[in-house]
Amino acid sequence: MNALNFFFGIYPYIALSVFVIGSWIRYDNEQYSWKTDSSQLLSKSNMWIASNLFHVGILSIFAGHFAGLVLPHALWIGLGVSDLQHQWIAIVAGSVFGTMCLIGGAILWLRRMFNPRVRAAGRRMDAFILSWLLLTLVAGLSTLPVSIGHANHGDPGVMLALSGWVQSVLTFQPKPELLAAVEPVFRFHMVLGMTVFLLFPFTRLVHILTAPLTYVGRAYQIVRSKRRIKAAASA
Repeated sequence: MNALNFFFGIYPYIALSVFVIGSWIRYDNEQYSWKTDSSQLLSKSNMWIASNLFHVGILSIFAGHFAGLVLPHALWIGLGVSDLQHQWIAIVAGSVFGTMCLIGGAILWLRRMFNPRVRAAGRRMDAFILSWLLLTLVAGLSTLPVSIGHANHGDPGVMLALSGWVQSVLTFQPKPELLAAVEPVFRFHMVLGMTVFLLFPFTRLVHILTAPLTYVGRAYQIVRSKRRIKAAASA
């Protein structure tokens, strides 16, 4: 078995299995650890802009990857978007949101590594997963010049190969051979990205899976001041 078959035929299922089973076990047994572990109270300097740039950027990147790699190719064609137009959309969106995420993530990384209060209160895994996300992001941004070169030559073949491989994995019919001719920078980025799913259950990233939907419909809290309570008691 060569490296291509392992990393793109077997490793995706290892990462996804650990992601699903690990998250399930952690939520079942360690719910008190299922939180963001926010350090904003320790230091608010540049936190607003850094957090917003990072979160908007990374969520948009995830949505873009889902739309571009998971949604069927026929859907884009049915919407009137050609393969080359699809590729340019991915390049522009990846450039904008990737840059946003990189700026926000870099500020957060510097804060976590060099702010004494944040560093003392944090865990090693917090710094490690943030560093890994930034490495994955930089690798992703490094694919943009290659993608632009493909688009300038009217060649969406790599984009189609990447989406074809993702869909083959999700349908349990992996085709690692689709990536044989893809540039190494793409494959490096993909291995880093799959490893994020592998590490996910052991990090603070688990809070992504919990949305406070019940908060919208919760009952109002009734708050009474001490003065009113004393007045009512004396009456």
